[in-house]
Amino acid sequence: MVRWIVIALAVAAVAIFIFIQAASRGWFAERETAGTAVDIARSGEAVEAYAADQTETREVLGAPEVKQVLFGDFHVHTTFSFDAFLMNMPMSGGAGAYPPADACDFARHCSALDFWSINDHAETLTADLWNQTIESVRQCNDVAGDPDNPDLVTYLGWEWSHIGTTPRNHYGHKNVVLLGTSDDEITARPIAARSPATSGSGVEPSTLQRLGLAAMNGRRGMEFNRTITSMLNVDPCPENVPVRDLPLDCRESVATPEGLFAKLDEWAVPSIVIPHGTAWGLYTPAGSDWRKQLPGHDPERQTLIEVYSGHGNSEQLPNWREVEIGAKGSLACPAPTPDYLPSCWRAGELVEARCLDNGVDRDECETRAANARRNYLNAYQAGWKTLPGHEPNAWLDAGQYRGAFQPAFNYRPRSSAQYMLAIRDFSNPAEPKGFNFGFIGSSDIHSARPGTGYKEMFRGEFSDGRGARDTGDGVPTGLFGSSNDADEPVDESVPYVSRGESPLQLFEIERASAYFATGGLVAVHATGRDRHSIWEALERKEVYATSGRRTLLWFDLIDGASSVPMGATVERSTMPRFRVRAAGSFEQKPGCPDDTWAALGQERTEHLCQGECYFPSDRRRPITRIEIVRIRPQIHDDEEVNHLVEDPWRVFPCPADGGGCVVEFADTEYESKGRDAVYYARAVEAEDELIHGSNPLGCTWDDLGNCLEIDPCGAETPIGEDCLTPAEPRAWSSPIYLNYGS
Repeated sequence: MVRWIVIALAVAAVAIFIFIQAASRGWFAERETAGTAVDIARSGEAVEAYAADQTETREVLGAPEVKQVLFGDFHVHTTFSFDAFLMNMPMSGGAGAYPPADACDFARHCSALDFWSINDHAETLTADLWNQTIESVRQCNDVAGDPDNPDLVTYLGWEWSHIGTTPRNHYGHKNVVLLGTSDDEITARPIAARSPATSGSGVEPSTLQRLGLAAMNGRRGMEFNRTITSMLNVDPCPENVPVRDLPLDCRESVATPEGLFAKLDEWAVPSIVIPHGTAWGLYTPAGSDWRKQLPGHDPERQTLIEVYSGHGNSEQLPNWREVEIGAKGSLACPAPTPDYLPSCWRAGELVEARCLDNGVDRDECETRAANARRNYLNAYQAGWKTLPGHEPNAWLDAGQYRGAFQPAFNYRPRSSAQYMLAIRDFSNPAEPKGFNFGFIGSSDIHSARPGTGYKEMFRGEFSDGRGARDTGDGVPTGLFGSSNDADEPVDESVPYVSRGESPLQLFEIERASAYFATGGLVAVHATGRDRHSIWEALERKEVYATSGRRTLLWFDLIDGASSVPMGATVERSTMPRFRVRAAGSFEQKPGCPDDTWAALGQERTEHLCQGECYFPSDRRRPITRIEIVRIRPQIHDDEEVNHLVEDPWRVFPCPADGGGCVVEFADTEYESKGRDAVYYARAVEAEDELIHGSNPLGCTWDDLGNCLEIDPCGAETPIGEDCLTPAEPRAWSSPIYLNYGS
């Protein structure tokens, strides 16, 4: 009898072991697939109607008619991306799978874009997922009709996602977009980033975490386990082997941007590399400086920068810094200013206040505060974890860019676009090297919805802000994001010691979630609607960014009877004169056009488009003003940067009737200054209610402008709340670069 009990227990133990392994590795789940897009293009009448409206506006403003303005999104994630999969699971407030086919249908029938690219994270794309992505992109293009006049152009691409642990080893995120889609025009696999976030023990979830995911998320949890198992089973590609000789199913990766450029050189296919989220401090270590990327910069491929996305605005250079950096790279905590509270300083305030409340001697409390600031700095992205037990609201608006338009969370000034345009590398004094970027906007959406900024609604679907579907389920924990658990706030700061976590687990999710907005757009001035015409505009940098609205914008250098468009580089020594033309975006009608309901059907239109599409009326919103930014790049290494950025340099009010705006101006100081200069225009629309438009943390301010308490609309806020606050939608032209010389 005992023998049979032992055998039964042994069999049960084996069965439980097998079940645990099966559940934790997704053996019961189905393979993740790209889906199938509908095979109905937008009607030619609809496309022509939008073009006709634009032609009429161009005529009113006197803008050139040889090119049309087309709108797209060059930063789109589907649930083929590791983080997008997690963000769209039930535990994160998500609604399920959003594969590449959904992105195609949304771009075509919901947001009615002219072009878009897919940009899933290369670090977790298996050969199967990459091949499915290729076929899905091809299918989306096959539906588009005449290749010379398609309703939608779809580009293939990926994201190179590098996250460092210190300013020295951090390079940030870059999207790679390819021109062609045939086998001889694409890479055999995406090129991933090799960084602390994508290697090491912290990346692979434990069996317990996998079981928790399955229990909390049901079928989607099991499918995630299957997908992550497949991702982790991909072997790295061998080193020092020509790219075309590598196995098809290995993971090709590099540790630096220079490595990425070299790999793309080897592949020798037309490509563009676009940095994005540069000032977003959720993953960027404090003190990160784009100056270190200048020597290895590839001006032939890295030609554009995403200044705005649904993850925030990385445009401006404030007059404060989040940390002070010593001569040998040491970090120090700066004192607060009237417009900025450093996070490291707030760490000291929290510890000192609690210390004094407990009756400890003031000198001792000041010592603990200094230690808290030091510990915060030494922990980089995990600084907030050096104070266990302190709730997110206790940090107030520490680390945030007050007064900016939808800024990136935990803003990093030395990674802003204006800073990049102001700095120079003087390694070769005869030919100083700088960044000559064109400006684009895009969404960085993680639910396969390109171009969501046409209507400010559905925060949980049209932005990555998500929110709680039920009380308390809106904060991703464990694999993505981590709580700061402790029964009570600590009396003293504790140094952060890694327990093998991935950097993804160190992100400060709750406050950061209040900084997600609907996505931006990239606009091109193209000679046609076809793939090559759009690409040529991108190469010319004749492009601009918008915060999501289809604002029309032209910015030209006037040269006698002719003109030079935005994005150009011109050598001249005489006074320059410029012209800006702008018209606001169309007011939107509720619902969706009949063509969308007919193409997608009611169920899919309501699920994917949420029953609300790009549906323009015939009324344009007013442009309230044109702002001009002037930047004079450094002429020597030690030249202080902030005074080189004049923002705004000039401001021009516009008529309030919505009929558009035309302004002309000259730089009368250019000749006398005798140095290079960079100019770009911002066209600002009338104030509107935007998701997380202003005051995203819900600060209550005192008379001196200090944040006394916060009520953030973040991950714990119900998903049905759109968190609308007033702000001004806008568009940013690409700069015009003037090199002083005869």
